[in-house]
Amino acid sequence: MKSQKDLEKPIWDQMRSPSGNPIPGTGSSIRPAPKLMVWLILFVSVTYVVYTLKLVSTSRACDGEREPFSTTHRLSSTSTSVTSNITSEPSVQNQADAHRHIHKHESQELRVQRATEIHHIVFGIAASAKLWNQRKEYIKIWYQPNDMRGVVWLDDSVKSNETDNLPPVKISSDTSQFPYKNNKDIVQPYGSRASNVRWFVMGDDDTVFITENLVRVLRKYDHNQYYYIGSLSESHLQNIYFSYGMAYGGGGFAISYPLAKALVKMQDRCIHRYPGLYGSDDRMQACMAELGVPLTKEFGFHQYDVYGNLFGLLAAHPVTPLVSLHHLDVVEPIFPNMTRVQALQHLMVPKKLDSAALMQQSICYDKRRTWTISVSWGFAVQIFRGIFSPREMEMPSRTFLNWYRRADYTAYAFNTRPVSRNHCQKPFVFYMSKAEFNSTMNQTVSEYARHRIPHPQCRWKMANPAELDTLVIYKKPDPYLWDRSPRRNCCRVLKSKKKGVMEIDVGVCRPGEVSEV
Repeated sequence: MKSQKDLEKPIWDQMRSPSGNPIPGTGSSIRPAPKLMVWLILFVSVTYVVYTLKLVSTSRACDGEREPFSTTHRLSSTSTSVTSNITSEPSVQNQADAHRHIHKHESQELRVQRATEIHHIVFGIAASAKLWNQRKEYIKIWYQPNDMRGVVWLDDSVKSNETDNLPPVKISSDTSQFPYKNNKDIVQPYGSRASNVRWFVMGDDDTVFITENLVRVLRKYDHNQYYYIGSLSESHLQNIYFSYGMAYGGGGFAISYPLAKALVKMQDRCIHRYPGLYGSDDRMQACMAELGVPLTKEFGFHQYDVYGNLFGLLAAHPVTPLVSLHHLDVVEPIFPNMTRVQALQHLMVPKKLDSAALMQQSICYDKRRTWTISVSWGFAVQIFRGIFSPREMEMPSRTFLNWYRRADYTAYAFNTRPVSRNHCQKPFVFYMSKAEFNSTMNQTVSEYARHRIPHPQCRWKMANPAELDTLVIYKKPDPYLWDRSPRRNCCRVLKSKKKGVMEIDVGVCRPGEVSEV
């Protein structure tokens, strides 16, 4: 009898054969398949060894060539790639074309990389002939004719003096063909053919720009793209009546050069469609909507649609560069006992020392005397009895009325806090009196004198800030403040040997430093 193994063998042979028939010589120990595999492996191995030896013998790089996968050979696909990385050699066949392409790419990258400067900006200032003699003094404060470019657009002719150091004055063109009465100042500055222009900036004759901070803000954006940059009104109702997507012209706004070119092509058709809109900034936003360009908000542009005293707003400036001030004719002078123009000229003193830090708030505490101290560098310092949290101190106190002259705290587009009615919690205010740079200490030294107004008697058993006459603040200039992530500077109360004097250090927060008691 056949064993079980002998019976299974034909079945197994059939399964191995593609045709289903038994493979001949299944019992033989010699098979051709393993020999073929051995010869194939030997052939591949010999070929690999020969090819490797050939590569090694010819791998010495020629002078000036780069490794094909080195970091200096790769071309970055982003618009911000460093042009020095473009060092790869093109093939001989396409060498000329490749060189031209690389040269074009490098020139484009260099244009992007060069930082925006003040000479890349053209200002367009909308002005009224009736108020020109008064308001031109505001323009003189910030405009530097040797370094800046701009045009003042007036609705009628005025007497001009070349020694006034003002931008050229031009009369707005005839707008009788348009269905509104206001002049056509929204587009005329952008029709300029001045060379090397990146941005057009619009403002009013009562707008004061901090031009160093304007440049810092615009540097963040690619001027080759469509950008419409500005900010809203402080008035919630104004934003509802006009638009929360509109840059208010008095606070100033910026338009990139390519966007201005696109606007010029369609502006006449656009403004014909909006006869019911009030002002040029309103019509500007309508045209931007047709172009599909939204407002990029930068909160350092200040429309200041308020009345009264700007102190509460300026003493708690948001953590952003101060770019502009507006409606200076309808608010009180920002420094007491000065005219409006004198007060703004006074503000330019610390601006020249450290423009990036101008009006920036710092909050700290005098633990020994239980005081809260709020520094608005270059402007004013407040000292409060007791402890107020930073969350409270960074809210502007309502020292002003809204645009409709009402004391309505719901009428603002931001949080505010009431002026304290408790006599003991009213702040003692010290205004900046002088500022200078100490080259020995390599820092600015600014002094703040107490604003001498009557303070009601306080029965709290704690130190009285009225004992102080002067605050001295030490701060190192920090031109790169806004190149870092936004953060308030920190302040520290120093020991002072002088009677009636408090010394404070202001600067970048140290590791682990927090505004707390």
